[in-house]
Amino acid sequence: MIGMLKGRVEAIGADELVLDVNGVGYLVGAGARTLSRLEPGQDVVLHIETHVREDAFRLFGFLEDIDRAWFVHLQNIQGVGAKAAFAVLDTVPVSEIANAAALGDKSTFARAKGVGPKLATRIATELKDKAPPVGRSFSIGLPVHGLDKDGAATPASTSGGDSHAREDAVSALVNLGYNEGQARQAVASVLRERGNDAPLSDVIRLALKELAP
Repeated sequence: MIGMLKGRVEAIGADELVLDVNGVGYLVGAGARTLSRLEPGQDVVLHIETHVREDAFRLFGFLEDIDRAWFVHLQNIQGVGAKAAFAVLDTVPVSEIANAAALGDKSTFARAKGVGPKLATRIATELKDKAPPVGRSFSIGLPVHGLDKDGAATPASTSGGDSHAREDAVSALVNLGYNEGQARQAVASVLRERGNDAPLSDVIRLALKELAP
């Protein structure tokens, strides 16, 4: 299986791109948000999710591994395929997906194109009590936005850091005796109100207020 590709964008289509890796052109499916940040001739690192079917072998690419992880996580829900997963990721930032999942907020998922009320409800319901994905450990600290013309890495996204901060806050609350479901809802409520870059100490303090009887 292919987990990552580093190469140059040769062409971009409506829902895919051709990535030249040492002279081999890989056809990689991608969401609109990812494709909007790429252009022909650009050097990039793509995190890859490989789908193998009886009649097809497909690669899907992401600039951040946490996006890839959510792409997989969403498809664990009945009725959510690659198209619907991309629709959610193109509409909602992964940090807000995590908040909506913890809060059981179906309206957030219903914003995605092609995701109707019934499927949005199923997504919100099934994700509510599940821990969010954290991505592959090898990608921690790996610059993934791309490479500039001199081959230097461009700044990486902080979405992975947001995910780890969220889990640290949840872990702290669980260690204080709260159940995980309550902790996730409280942390998600605080992050939605204060933003995903709120200091960890503030998140824990405010989440404790949310949980206070």
